[in-house]
Amino acid sequence: MMSWYLCRFKVGELNHATCKDHFPVPFIDKVLEKQARKSHYCFLDGFSGYMQIHIALEDQHKTTFTYPFGTFAYTRMPLGLCNAPSTFQRCMTSIFSDLL
Repeated sequence: MMSWYLCRFKVGELNHATCKDHFPVPFIDKVLEKQARKSHYCFLDGFSGYMQIHIALEDQHKTTFTYPFGTFAYTRMPLGLCNAPSTFQRCMTSIFSDLL
């Protein structure tokens, strides 16, 4: 089985035109300080975390790029978008808000 992961497309113009989302990403020292008082811990592996977040159908055309094998548009959030970290953190905060 062969699989391709297309990880690079030109995001400069898209990032420049994007309204910036300034959702706070927590500082690791604050997170660890809160966890120090807990009796139980859980490890969450965020492998391919960004790829779990869907791009709205009406916005997918903004991620279109041409590759030697054809033209593609992302349906999931790729690395490199300026708001990717904030969007991911907002999702994680929403999901785990009762545990934080």
